[in-house]
Amino acid sequence: MVVSAAVAAGVTALVSGCASRAPQAPAKPAAPVAPSAKVEPQAAMPNLQGPVKTWDEYRLRAAKRMVAANPDKTYLSDPPDPLLAIPVLDITVRADGSIDRIEVVRVPTQAKDTVELAKEAVRRAAPFGDVGRLPKPWKFRETFLYDDARRFKPMILDQ
Repeated sequence: MVVSAAVAAGVTALVSGCASRAPQAPAKPAAPVAPSAKVEPQAAMPNLQGPVKTWDEYRLRAAKRMVAANPDKTYLSDPPDPLLAIPVLDITVRADGSIDRIEVVRVPTQAKDTVELAKEAVRRAAPFGDVGRLPKPWKFRETFLYDDARRFKPMILDQ
């Protein structure tokens, strides 16, 4: 399998962009703090500027965005044999690339929870970029290859 240099660079940039500061002692006892909201990795998302010419280009761009938005829930190595589960989703988008609808095309026979995991991964990665120049219907299909750790890889990244 050949992993795109852009995907590898995006994942590397996402991981290396995390830096921590040394904690400072509070001046007075701290009150309980609610967990901070998860920061979306929007800055590390693949660039969605510029038009795509085909649905295959759009699917590839969307898959890279899914990987970038879900770094701890994805893998880029060769898929294991056998796979844990293979859910398939049809994703309908609006002109701006936001999600209009997610339809389940295939529910795996085992690990049925991976369908919801895949839907959540799609929602985290949206919007996927303008589709106004592509033919309608604005819908694409993605197959999710899940390993035993319930990490996924969009199948288009293996093609």
